[in-house]
Amino acid sequence: MKIGELSRRTGVSQRLLRYYEQQGLLTTRRAPSGYRYYEPDAVTVVAQIRNLLAAGLNTETIRTVLPCARGELPVLEPCPNLLATLRAELTALDDRLTCLQETRTALATYLAATES
Repeated sequence: MKIGELSRRTGVSQRLLRYYEQQGLLTTRRAPSGYRYYEPDAVTVVAQIRNLLAAGLNTETIRTVLPCARGELPVLEPCPNLLATLRAELTALDDRLTCLQETRTALATYLAATES
């Protein structure tokens, strides 16, 4: 299918589909005319990418995780380094949450001191 059809079927802009291709997340083949052609499973791959992005993963991590993905949700099957990658992402998220909580506490302290 051409990029316009993939865009219509997934609700993802053509520009974003080209970005996914540049990031190595979506494969395409080129016709002699230069048109991009996507395999029928590209609709599922785009759904997987969107769901993994919604889970907070960046495109570099998704490139690592995507070969383990099955279905649109996706369900992740065991692959080399998958658990280590997901644990590292979760640890990084926990660290960011801790930092945000410390920042919130400091700001709340300033607000309380200013209001009294």
